[in-house]
Amino acid sequence: MASSVQGCRKYQVDCECLNAFFTGNCALKRKLVEILTSRTMQEMELIRQTYSAVYNQDILHALSNVRRNDAFANMVYLRINEPQERDAELMRDSLFGGNKVNLNVVIESLCTRSSSQLSSIKQAYCNRYGSNIEQDVSQKISGNFKEILLAVLKSSNKSASRVDISMAMCDAKTLYEAVESGSSVDWKTIMSTFSSRNTEQIKAILLSYKELYGHEFSKFLKSNKCGNFGKDLRFVVRGIQSPAKFFSRQIRGAMQRGDTKEVMARIVVTRLDDDIKEINNVFAAKTGWSLGNLVKREFKDSGSQRNSNVLMAEFLLALLKYS
Repeated sequence: MASSVQGCRKYQVDCECLNAFFTGNCALKRKLVEILTSRTMQEMELIRQTYSAVYNQDILHALSNVRRNDAFANMVYLRINEPQERDAELMRDSLFGGNKVNLNVVIESLCTRSSSQLSSIKQAYCNRYGSNIEQDVSQKISGNFKEILLAVLKSSNKSASRVDISMAMCDAKTLYEAVESGSSVDWKTIMSTFSSRNTEQIKAILLSYKELYGHEFSKFLKSNKCGNFGKDLRFVVRGIQSPAKFFSRQIRGAMQRGDTKEVMARIVVTRLDDDIKEINNVFAAKTGWSLGNLVKREFKDSGSQRNSNVLMAEFLLALLKYS
C-alpha cells in the first residue's frame, strides 16, 4: 500500500512539473527533462492518466497548443505520447501537414516497424482521423512510391506465429528468377511477393537471397536494368531489412541537407525504445562520431536560440544515456 501511495505521489509531482511548464515556468524545464528521460512507457501512461484526473485536461492536448512553435515542447509531446498514436500523427503530418509530402517520414513510419507495430499504427490512424492510411497514401503519393508503400501496408495484414525458412528460400528463388530470367525485371512478381509476406518474413527472404546468391537483393536494385523503380524500391527495402542502418543514413543525409536538428530529435525520440543503441553503433562505425557527439555539435549555436538549443541538447543526451 505504501509503495502504491508513493507511486501515485510521484506521478502527481511529475504532473505538477508539466503543468508549470505549460504556464511558462522555464525554471522547471530541466526537472522536466529528468522526468521524461527516467520514466518508462508504462509510467508515461500513468502520468497521462494522473494529469487528466488532476487537471481535467488531456496532457497531449495541452502540449499540442504549444508544440507547433516550440521544438522542445514538440520533443516532449513525442516522448510522452503512446508509440502507435505518435507514429500515426507523424504519418498524418507528413502527408497533410505541409505544402508537400514528407516522404522520408512516411517511409520511416511505414517501413521500419514490425508488422504488428504497423497494424497498431494503422488502427490508431483510423481511430483518430476517420480514414485509413492506405486511402491517404493513395491520395497523396504518386508514382513508384505509391505502389511500393501500398504493398508494404498490405503486407502488415499478413500474420504468422513464426518465420518460415523454407518459404523464405522459395521466395528468394522467385525474386532471383524475377530479376534474372528475362530481358526486363518482373516487377509484378516481386511486388506480389513483398505484399503477401509480413515484415519478419520479408527479412528472412532477403537474408535467404544473400545466402543463396552471395549478394544483397538491394544491390541488384541499383543496376541499370532496374531503373527508377528499382532505386525507389531499394530505399524501402533497406528500411525493412536493417532499420538501424537506414536511420544512420537518414541522419547522414540530414547533415548534408542542413536539417540535422529536426531529424535527430525525431529519430532519437521515436526509436528510443527500439534500436537507438544499434543506430548509434552503426552511425559511429560509419562516421567516427557518436550520436551524442553529433548532438553536442549541432545544438551548440549561440544567439537568440542558445537557451533552447542547450535544453534540447540536454534532453537528447539524457535520452541517449537512458537508452
